[in-house]
Amino acid sequence: MTNAYQQAYERSLKDPEGFWADAAKDIHWNKTWDKVLDDSRKPFYRWFTGGEVNTCYNAVDRHVEDGRGTQAAIIYDSPVTDTVRTITYAELKDQVSKFAGLLRGLGVDKGDRVLVYMPMVPEAVVAMLACARLGAVHSVVFGGFASNELATRINDAQPKVIVSASCGIETARVIPYKPLLDHAIDLADHKPAHTVVLQRPQVAAAMVAGRDVDWSEADKAAPAECVTVAATDPLYILYTSGTTGQPKGVVRDNGGHMVALKWTMKNVYNIEPGQVFWAASDVGWVVGHSYICYAPLLHGATTVVYEGKPVGTPDAGAFWRVISQHKITALFTAPTAFRAIKREDPNAELLQKYDMSSLKALFLAGERSDPDTIKWAQTNLKVPVVDHWWQTETGWAIAANCLGLHEFPVKPGSPTKAAPGWDLQVLDEGHHQCKPGQTGSLVVKLPLPPGTFYTLWNAEQRFFESYMAEYPGFYKTADAGMIDEDGYVYVMSRTDDIINVAGHRLSTGQMEEVLASHPDVAECAVIGVADQLKGQLPLGFICLKAGVTKADDDVIKEVVKLVREVIGPVAAFKSCTVVKRLPKTRSGKILRGTMQKIADNQDFKMPATIDDPAILEEIDESLQSIGYSKARTEAVE
Repeated sequence: MTNAYQQAYERSLKDPEGFWADAAKDIHWNKTWDKVLDDSRKPFYRWFTGGEVNTCYNAVDRHVEDGRGTQAAIIYDSPVTDTVRTITYAELKDQVSKFAGLLRGLGVDKGDRVLVYMPMVPEAVVAMLACARLGAVHSVVFGGFASNELATRINDAQPKVIVSASCGIETARVIPYKPLLDHAIDLADHKPAHTVVLQRPQVAAAMVAGRDVDWSEADKAAPAECVTVAATDPLYILYTSGTTGQPKGVVRDNGGHMVALKWTMKNVYNIEPGQVFWAASDVGWVVGHSYICYAPLLHGATTVVYEGKPVGTPDAGAFWRVISQHKITALFTAPTAFRAIKREDPNAELLQKYDMSSLKALFLAGERSDPDTIKWAQTNLKVPVVDHWWQTETGWAIAANCLGLHEFPVKPGSPTKAAPGWDLQVLDEGHHQCKPGQTGSLVVKLPLPPGTFYTLWNAEQRFFESYMAEYPGFYKTADAGMIDEDGYVYVMSRTDDIINVAGHRLSTGQMEEVLASHPDVAECAVIGVADQLKGQLPLGFICLKAGVTKADDDVIKEVVKLVREVIGPVAAFKSCTVVKRLPKTRSGKILRGTMQKIADNQDFKMPATIDDPAILEEIDESLQSIGYSKARTEAVE
């Protein structure tokens, strides 16, 4: 007997137009579409052509009109400023319409770009929704990004207005944003007509007369109504790192984006309108766009804007306090957050202080979720722990345990099955389909479902070459993996994280899985380093759990033995080093490529997204101690 997931999945591939047309009934359309799927310019597919909508109306005004005005839309929780504030749907409509009025007064019209450079405050969501209200295209850049990176995005998006704040707060450190913004504008060829600055009490920003406008001016603005846009018009640009150093501006539309995201709230996350959903991410990343701002509000749920860290604000019980206090139904975060909590509080003693009865599920994404972290979360939270896999380009999950359709048994290391809408396949180097259990390139047969990107900003050819050219008729995820006989997906690593050891193609992700299973290891990474004899060799980095008394060398011997036992001598895993912490982006991704360049003594550019540059010096010192990096080069010379 087929379950609801199987029925939905099969229909979504056999009859995608009927499937998504039914899902689209949950969205308010000013004008219904002429065509559900426009395939007249393959591979540049478009969804709901001819349809007319407004995203802000569906996310805000509609709920007020439906009697939800007094329901909480946003809960702002900031342990770094000791603030908790609730904004109802009616209050959100008032704030958004007035801020849209301010933007309109500054000359922002339909199709204009607005760059948003904000910390994790509700005003960031207000600014995004205000752009959607006017039919303007927002481009959110993670707050605190370096000036040169910000300037690159200003030049590419060419915003009429930039919206920012006087500062952001990283745990106990205040980061003034305005000097970074001013310097970026000086560096940029394109100059915005205006900036709007939210003055925060921690730092007062110096304002440039004639250009800079105080956020509070919105209170005096005439509220703006929702502007009707085509379903295929762009909603936002979100920049993701490009291999050439030139960022790629992923473009999302209005219509398909709403249909897909609204559908996922019930079917993937099993959330009902009125429940509290928390994506512990940042609005600067794709998770923040999809699941802090848009999806929960489109669904009539309550979303949480959290300004803090999983540990240190004030301790490793920070997440438990938020879940308990706000009665959160589902939490979505990165595995790295749970590894940090597990490292500080391995026995989950802080968890016992809080009432966690509201929590029904934990969702993890952003990095591969190692089985040890999943088991730790399952044991301590006693709720389904769903590892799901998606990308900035896709906007929502490619593979997940779709709890609203059917809850499958968890296989640690797998994000379960391809979500409805995703014809996920594994191809070998000759573009032939791999057998179950065989590793190859994970690709998606076109068309991609609604809600995904449909181009790169001002770079259609680059879009085609980067994602569609290598496997004609498919989207290249650039991830390697396999699908087992039960249809479970395994994402082993990025295709560039497959290392070649004496002709054997090995997954560093598989080795990381083994290292993470060791009881003393809190977090780990494996990279491939250059070797004259074998081409490449794997090199491991491990962070130990708090309270481990064993000598580092003893743990290293144990993990090397473990990899040999689980994967075999073919892995050639012999080198490992203990480090205090791993270099990561602010969204929690481990910077393996940068670590590899340091190990091989290659020049590298400081990643713009790095959370703490000082960690790279620690990695360098650790590598030198085992004969890599500078020490290795000097020895060769």
